[in-house]
Order: sequence, then structure tokens, then C-alpha cells
Amino acid sequence: MPARSAPGTAGTHEEDGTQDAPSTSGAAPRAHGDGQEGAVPHAAATRVDADAEPLARTSAGQAYADAEREAVYRTIRERRDVRVGFRPDPIAHDLLTRILEAAHQAPSVGHAKPWDFLVVDDRALRTRVHDLARAEREGHARSLPGTRAHAFSGLKVEAILEAPLNIAVTVDPTRGPRPAAGRDARPMNAPYSAALAVENLWLAARAEGLGVGWVSFLDERDVARALDLPPHLDVVAYLCVGHVDEFPTEPELGLGGWAKGRPLSWAVHHDRYGRRGLPGREPTSLLEETIAAIGALSARAVEEARDRQSRMAKPPGSLGVLEEVSVRLAGLSGECPPPIPEPAAVAVFAGDHGVHAQGVTPWPQEVTAQMVQTFLSGGAVVNAFAAQVGADVTVVDVGVVADLPPSQGLLPRKVARGTADPTQGPAMTRPQVLQALETGIEVARDLVSAGHRCLITGDMGIANTTPSAALVCAYTGASPEDATGVGTGVDEQTHKRKVDVVRRALEANPVDASDPVGTLAALGGLEHAALAGFVLGGAAMRVPVLLDGVIAGSAALAAAAISPESVSACFAGHRSSEPGHAAALDHLGLRPLVDLEMRLGEGSGALLALPMLQASARALRSVATLEDSGITAAP
Repeated sequence: MPARSAPGTAGTHEEDGTQDAPSTSGAAPRAHGDGQEGAVPHAAATRVDADAEPLARTSAGQAYADAEREAVYRTIRERRDVRVGFRPDPIAHDLLTRILEAAHQAPSVGHAKPWDFLVVDDRALRTRVHDLARAEREGHARSLPGTRAHAFSGLKVEAILEAPLNIAVTVDPTRGPRPAAGRDARPMNAPYSAALAVENLWLAARAEGLGVGWVSFLDERDVARALDLPPHLDVVAYLCVGHVDEFPTEPELGLGGWAKGRPLSWAVHHDRYGRRGLPGREPTSLLEETIAAIGALSARAVEEARDRQSRMAKPPGSLGVLEEVSVRLAGLSGECPPPIPEPAAVAVFAGDHGVHAQGVTPWPQEVTAQMVQTFLSGGAVVNAFAAQVGADVTVVDVGVVADLPPSQGLLPRKVARGTADPTQGPAMTRPQVLQALETGIEVARDLVSAGHRCLITGDMGIANTTPSAALVCAYTGASPEDATGVGTGVDEQTHKRKVDVVRRALEANPVDASDPVGTLAALGGLEHAALAGFVLGGAAMRVPVLLDGVIAGSAALAAAAISPESVSACFAGHRSSEPGHAAALDHLGLRPLVDLEMRLGEGSGALLALPMLQASARALRSVATLEDSGITAAP
């Protein structure tokens, strides 16, 4: 929706009369050149549909000629964040002036042009900035798990010194007449405008054959001090500019496996957020789109993996369950050998439960929010295990009752402040469960787009084993007595109460086998729904989803009921001591990799199984065949 202007203001970008750019909350945009590399697809950028109206009619003769249009789209498509390969040749003054002029023609709120361009070619200044960038890179790399740390530490900052010059783009939020149209109502419009100037500079430089690299992991305040900027100026971007021998064929972060770009189809919505679809196509929901993308294992890759297993330098079947795991990984990825499922990310979905009022646990509900803060501070079991196996931790608030302050590593996706009591009726409304499902899908998509090749389920929610038991009963037919465990270690009396609560919840919400989403809404929690979406999202992206305990198992039951083929992406990390988990795994046909009588949740058991999952793929990839080793096969 277009931004609403302040009363009495036009709310326009200078002379072109376009509306203010939509705002998002948060800090001034930093152009993660490494994170903004989604190239414009060639066909979409240049094709004119045969059934489209002639350009002369649709654009009243204002369109550029075909060759000129193609040049514009080609520049956009081939823009790259250049980190290596700068030549020391100086940039001609007239060329530098042209790209700065292009930057200066960017639209800005109130025609304020709040940017300045500090051209830095002094070697001492650039060395100072280079040292800051290197220290920032190394410090951040130390905070990452092994695989991600190695990839991040390989990102180059030497271009700060190798390029013939640097350009610091600054913004003055106070520049321009007051009151400024749009700016006073929305102060972030000034740095947004400066970001547009950066993009203009970048595109003009690409058209001129100049490479531009955005050093995005610098602390702007440190850069401002190093450059001795006046205190009213902020640094929006620090750029390396120069001639290059060649441009990368693809974004560097994609080539290095650090991240993938989000496709356009994920980002286009019609009339309301969530109705996705490219122009000319019928809009669909994210859930519908995801289900349609889920497919069976590749029969070809499965056959190739089984054949390779039979020829590896070991007795057939000697790796036990790991052999079948590697075959499934090959079928999921569609290639043999499959990629090693690393780096991995555990997403801990957190929510509270109305059933807590039934006295199913002695733990107070506020512990959910307290544990979320413990996750974010790195002090929980999930953090310790994730550090041990080299996995990233992301915490997602889908339904915590308390307000959680913004924090690094926390995704605020609150659908509601907890669920309703399922003994009195449905725990969630249908819109709530659909929103939670799609939240889980989006988290899965974003983690895979960020370069993760394995997704791990995590959860937090006081009283969440009770709705888990109810879901297991609903999807498998198990009785409340067989599906309900002690959770956090309740006494016998509380356990009996839990069993009775599960029975009453099932009585209050009769199961309709034809409506698995309705069952999830009636009996589950917001984190269960998000986890089910997380499984569906991983299956659609064809990456393995390593399941934790009973909460994840009950969510996987929901995902399987919604899309049976999603089970192909699921791997049981461990078997929880909660009885409902065994029933869930049996129903799903999954064999756990670890059985240590754990019942913590958080993703702890699945994290311990991660090295086994990775080892199965590595063995299929790295172990020599009998023929290669010159070993005589058994008759």
C-alpha cells in the first residue's frame, strides 16, 4: 500500500511525482551488495509478450527503442558486487563525473538530495578503513559455526586497497526545506533516497565497465570516525570502484555457496500480502504454492545411490541405517552423490498455550519468554549443541504471550498471544493456523536462500506436549493414555490430568480426516503449525528436515496429512522418551538416528543426530568403490 503523506504534504519524490517508497521498520538501508544480487531474468527483462498490446498503444510512444531497452535491462541484470580483480588503473575524471552525476539524479523526498559523495583515494585513509573491515569480518566469523565461519572469512576486503578509489556515500537527514514533503512524517525517507543514489551509481558504473564493490560488514560509525565526518552525517555505503578484467558470471555469494537470491515469484503479492503470483498469473497462497512444489524422491538418483552403495569398499549393508539415509538424501536432492547437508540451521519456534490454564504443568507460562531470552543470549542447551555441531540458531516468536524486545537472532512473527484452550473449542482460528503455517514456510525458504542445506526443527512453549499428544491422537488414532507423557517431568496426578485434558480436547474438537488444517487449528499450537509449515517449506526446497522430538513429530504428522510426499524430506533425529513420539514416528515410517531417552525439545536431539546425517552423505560421496580400490568383491 502506498505510504500516506503527512497532512498538507504532497508526499512525492521530486519532479517525477511518484509516491514515497514504502517503509519498513528498522535502521537505514545498508546495501548488502552481497544480499541484493537477485539478477533480473533475461527473458522477463527483455521479452515483449506476443499477445500484449503494442508498445505504441500501451506507452503512448514513450518507450525506448528495443536496443535501448535491452541495454537498460542488461545493465540491471549484469550488475555485480565486485570483490576481487580490480586493476590499479586510475579512473578518468570525466568518467568518474558521469557516474557521480547519474547517482546525483536519483529521486529524493522533497527534492532534498540528502546525499554527499566522499571520494577517497588517500592510501592512509583507505588502509584505516581496510583494517576496520578486516577486524569486523574476523570478529563476525568467530561468532559463526564452522562451515559458515569459513565461508564468511573468505569474503574479501582487499578491494578497499586494490581498487584505485573508494567512495563513501553519506546522508544528511536534516537537509532540505522544512517541513519537507514526506520526510518529516517518515524520517527514514532520507537514507532510503540515498540508497537510490547508490543504485544509480552502481548501474552507471556497470554500463561504463567499472566494477563496484559494497563493503557491507563495516560499522558505519567507525567509518564516519575514520573519515572524520561531521556528526550530522551518516554513512549509507562504502564502495570500492575501479576497472576490472571481467565481471563475475553470477553473484559471488551465490558462487561461494553463502546465499541464493529470492526469486521474484516469492516477492510479488496481489491486493493483500500473501496472495502471490507473477503478473498475468492467478494469485495463490504461499501454502498452495508450496504444496504444489513438493514432489517424490528422484527414482533415478535413488537407483544410482543404491548401486553405488553396493559397490563401495565395505561389506554390503555394513553401515546399517546410514545407507538408507544416504539413499534418501540422494533421492531428495535428485543427484548422486547428494550434497553434504551443511551448513545447517535450527529454527526454534516459540509460542504459548491456552491449555496451560488446565494445570497440565507446574511451570509458569512466563518461562516461555524467559527461555527465548536464554536462547538469544546463547545460554541454552540448543545453543551448546548447535555450537558443537556447527549449526546456526534462529528463534521465531509465533505466539509468545509476552512482548519480546528486538534482538539479533529473533524473528518477530507473532500470530497471536498464545492459543485458546482446546478443551473449550478450537485452539486457533483458521486464519491464525494458516498464517502460522506460512510463517514456517517462509522461515524455511529464507534459511535455504541464505545458503543452508539442512533444516532442523526446534521448539519452545510451556505446556506444548499436551497439544502434541492431542495431535498424535488425531492423526494416528492413538489413545490419550498411549500418546500422553510426563513432559517436563510432572507427577502422577498431573499426568492423569494431562490425559484427561487431551481426551476432553478431542471430544470438544471432533476430527475431520478430510481437513488436516482444521485438525491442526483445533488441537495444535502456533509453534506446531509453524513447524508443520517449516517441514513443508523444506520439502518444497528439497533439503532435508531433521526432526527433533514429540513436538516436531506431531507437527510432521500435520505436514504429512496436508502433503503426504513431504515425509520424503523428513529424517528423525532421535526418539523422545515421550510415548507419543514413538507413535508419530511409526505412523510416518521414520527410524530415529539417536535414542538417548531425551525429552528436552529445543532441537537438542536432532542436533546430536546432525553429524550422522552428514556422515551418511559424505560416505556415499567419498568412499571409494571396490573397483577403484582394486578390492576383490565377495562371490
